[in-house]
Amino acid sequence: MTQRLVSTRIGAALAVMVFLAGCTTFSKDGGFNAISSTASERLGKDAVIVKTDTDRESVAKRTQDLLAKPLSMDDAVQVALLNNQGLQASYAELGLSEADLVQAGRLPNPGFTFSRTRAGNGDLSIGRTFSANVLSILTLPFATRIEGRRFEQTKLETADAMLKVAADAQRAYIDAVAAELSAKYAEQVKDSADAGAELALRMRQAGNFSKLDYAREQAFYADSVARFAKTRQLAVAAREKLTRSMGLWGTDTRYQLPDRLPDLPKERPDLKDLERYAMHNRLDIQAAKLRTQGVASSLGLSKATRFINALDVGYLNNYETDKGHEHGYEISVEIPIFDFGSAKVARAEATYMRSANQLAQTAIDARSEVRESYSAYITSYDVAKHYRDEVVPLRKTISDELLLRYNGMLASVFELLADSREQVNAVNSYIDALKDYWLAETDLRQAVGGRLPPAADAPSVSANAAGAPAADAQPATKSTSAHGAQPSPATHSEGK
Repeated sequence: MTQRLVSTRIGAALAVMVFLAGCTTFSKDGGFNAISSTASERLGKDAVIVKTDTDRESVAKRTQDLLAKPLSMDDAVQVALLNNQGLQASYAELGLSEADLVQAGRLPNPGFTFSRTRAGNGDLSIGRTFSANVLSILTLPFATRIEGRRFEQTKLETADAMLKVAADAQRAYIDAVAAELSAKYAEQVKDSADAGAELALRMRQAGNFSKLDYAREQAFYADSVARFAKTRQLAVAAREKLTRSMGLWGTDTRYQLPDRLPDLPKERPDLKDLERYAMHNRLDIQAAKLRTQGVASSLGLSKATRFINALDVGYLNNYETDKGHEHGYEISVEIPIFDFGSAKVARAEATYMRSANQLAQTAIDARSEVRESYSAYITSYDVAKHYRDEVVPLRKTISDELLLRYNGMLASVFELLADSREQVNAVNSYIDALKDYWLAETDLRQAVGGRLPPAADAPSVSANAAGAPAADAQPATKSTSAHGAQPSPATHSEGK
């Protein structure tokens, strides 16, 4: 009767263990839905995890569709989210973290020991022990809770990594387009300088030009050639950086960039209380909070189990020839004689203090980044607006007036060429200012968590909008003829 009761209890215990072990399973999405939702809500883009050949084919097809037309800023970010291999590698952290969660929620495997001995007199002794780690079973809910919090933390960290990839792609796009524009205008300056140098040579040969003026024109031409080569290389480097950010290779690297940056918004939004918004919106801060909470929970568990490092309970079923079957149980406990668990608790406390201070520093850094990026955002907008509304229109007015004077034979062709080059310099300065604005806007979005407050989104234009007004400026590029025919001066530039 007793043996049957013990067997019944063991069977019931095994059934409960099997049931509990089956309660913790892998989720269908592997935690990726959180990343996908973040990309959709904060970027308006799609995040995709590539696991199968079907996924790869789908990503390749969509990438081809995006690259079939001149690449916009939005499209560049989307291509990066689809193809950046570093980002795909970070998605694997979700699988690792979920595996830890599932493992923590499963009961430890029981142990079984079997022994068979025979004495010299022929007596047979058989020993069978079925054991289980009771401490692991008792702490299973706490361990599962801790790993669950770590899984949520991993989701936040992975989503934050996705936002950083998107921001890096946007910065690389802005740099690449601006570098292409600068190289284009540097080429026009070189052509203009070539025309001036050719005209100076002919006039020098005719005896109508001083040696000093001739040397000046030749020096400017030589300098313009070097500047063009440098800007061309900078454009290549910026494009390659964008290519790496988007994860492209092979024929996909032949994408076409637009000939201008997005327009400057007509008005700059007045953003307020961005620090508080960032504290609630930044994913790295949320992840740091979860990390600190998890360490605190782990510290509590360490204190609760500091004196019991191992607790095993086993059921015995032995057999000896002269005694028959023997039933019972054994308990194995580690005696804290030399190690009272103080080092374990001290380590946990130090880990908690490190995590708490890291959280505080993360918040301090975030607030500073918001203030710095907002200041750059305001300044860069005002500077770009100044170039758009003041400097470029003034340069156009000067160019128009000088052209009238040239037509009235009151200005020389060299003055016209010099003015054309100065206008190009103003155009380049506006391009740089416009680039600085879009970079500052990208940094500000990143500093507050990937998106600006809802009220601030309205003035921001789409990256598919028409480009900088300076893109229409056409400086003098045509060489003069032997008879001194006039070059084509810069005559177009958008004003107020």
